[in-house]
Parts: sequence; structure tokens; C-alpha cells
Amino acid sequence: MLLPVADISFGELLLIALEVFFFVIWIWILITILSDLFRDHELSGWAKAAWVLFLVFIPFLTALIYLIARGEGMRDRTIKAQADAKAHFDEYVRTQAGAGSADELHKLSELKAKGDLSQDEFDKAKAKLLA
Repeated sequence: MLLPVADISFGELLLIALEVFFFVIWIWILITILSDLFRDHELSGWAKAAWVLFLVFIPFLTALIYLIARGEGMRDRTIKAQADAKAHFDEYVRTQAGAGSADELHKLSELKAKGDLSQDEFDKAKAKLLA
């Protein structure tokens, strides 16, 4: 015996998909607003608490007001956060690359000390590493 298929039309499926889409967008907007709110170091703790309180009790209006009133600052803070993250990553890469060349230089000096490399070969390899 086959179970009956739920009576749902294609239009209702599209409507459910659209509702889920808008719900996900709404959650994304709330997370973006909250992350920007706590990233802003110029606002006091009381102001942040007030924004969160209004976001909880009057979410749509508060989100709209926040995006209108503080949208430009959101963009600036996001750009600054991305630039800081890039600077930290670049610094990390530089330190790791520097550590690698120091290890290579140490290996070269060990080879020279053993007599496996001549002074001329050592100088050329060292110049190549430091360039």
C-alpha cells in the first residue's frame, strides 16, 4: 500500500522556498548588524545594549534604521577589518618566509663548516637566499 503524497502544489513549494530564502537573508542581516555593532569601538556599552534591545523587540524597524543611520560606518569598519586581516596575514607570511631562509642559511653554514661547500659556493648561495 502506497502512502498518499501530501497535497501541495508547485506554487506552494515556490512560496516556501521564497520564505526560506528571505528568512536566511534576515538572519544574515541581523548577524551583520550585530557583528558591526560590537566591532565599533566608538559606541558605548549602553548604546550597544540599546541597539540590541531594540533589535530584539522591534527587529524590522530597528534593522532598517540601523542600516540607514550607520550604513556608511558599517562599510568603513568592514574595509578596515579586512585591511587589518590582510596586514596580519602578510606579516605572518613574511615571518614564515624569513624563518625558512634562516633555516636554509643555517644549513648552508653547516655544509661550509663540514667542508662540503667552498667559500665561493657559500657566498653565491647566501646571496641567492638573501636576495
